[in-house]
Amino acid sequence: KRRPRRSTQGATRGGGGLDSRGRAPASARLSACDTMREAEGSDVMPEPAPCIITVAITGSLPRKENNPAVPITIAEQVESTQAAFEAGATLAHLHVRNDDQTSSSDPAKFARLKEGLERHCPGMILQFSTGGRSGAGKERGAMLALKPDMASLATGSCNFPTRVYENAPDLVDWLAAEMLAHGVKPEIEAFDLSMIFKAVEMERAGKIKGPLHVQFVMGVKNAMPVDRATFEFYIATLKRLAPEATWTGAAIGRDQLTLNRWALELGGHCRTGLEDNVRWDKDRLAPSNAALVGRVAELCAEYGRRPATVAEARALLHLQPAA
Repeated sequence: KRRPRRSTQGATRGGGGLDSRGRAPASARLSACDTMREAEGSDVMPEPAPCIITVAITGSLPRKENNPAVPITIAEQVESTQAAFEAGATLAHLHVRNDDQTSSSDPAKFARLKEGLERHCPGMILQFSTGGRSGAGKERGAMLALKPDMASLATGSCNFPTRVYENAPDLVDWLAAEMLAHGVKPEIEAFDLSMIFKAVEMERAGKIKGPLHVQFVMGVKNAMPVDRATFEFYIATLKRLAPEATWTGAAIGRDQLTLNRWALELGGHCRTGLEDNVRWDKDRLAPSNAALVGRVAELCAEYGRRPATVAEARALLHLQPAA
């Protein structure tokens, strides 16, 4: 039985003040607003942009053995996403699984998931994964004809913990062309700096419809580690090359919360969820996707921000309003 939807989806939650966990002072946290004020030559500080909270509910790797809360079946995924939606998430990053918990790119499974989420999470931005763990070659984009709002697009290859995450140029071009043909907005998955440059090149060539939305992914073993100076350089590079672009910070495991804080401080958006992190802290498993989303929603207030509503998230990402 589905719980009734709250009418306050995306509303601001309370937040605490500074603590001793290495966060920047309040003046630094509002650096994004200070930049806007200086650029506009105004003494009135504009309201900070609301934060789009992405929930990555399942992924390809986490299993029930890692955390019983990981949703595997379509019914579990719909229920888990609905709870996260009610907690403040407005974008769902989606994978599908087989009955044995292995990853899949089956369009029929994506269709059932999309139908369920459109019914129970009205207006939520649905983003399909085209990642390489779920299939090979063009199989990775077979579900794009279902016309989700968004889909992930890695614009280059990199090392993963035990394998190469291979995204050959011809496959990247094909996936981008499918997204363009079906009206699907890519989320650029940037695992290193070259992927940002490649995305900008593709936008300028008309292979991707702008403005770009880029997710900076850090903390994957053998790829880019979580490093503050690199993160700030990513942001500065994207702003220089694609001034209208939006961005999200994402990290794996214990660094998930670190990237949430940096993104909120620096004016970006946040990703959380059991795909990236099955733990709440070093001693406890995360209770649910909704709990991880709720933590970010509460954290927003500490940085002078609030979770975006569905309408705000769609406007920020230049997507069509919800039907």
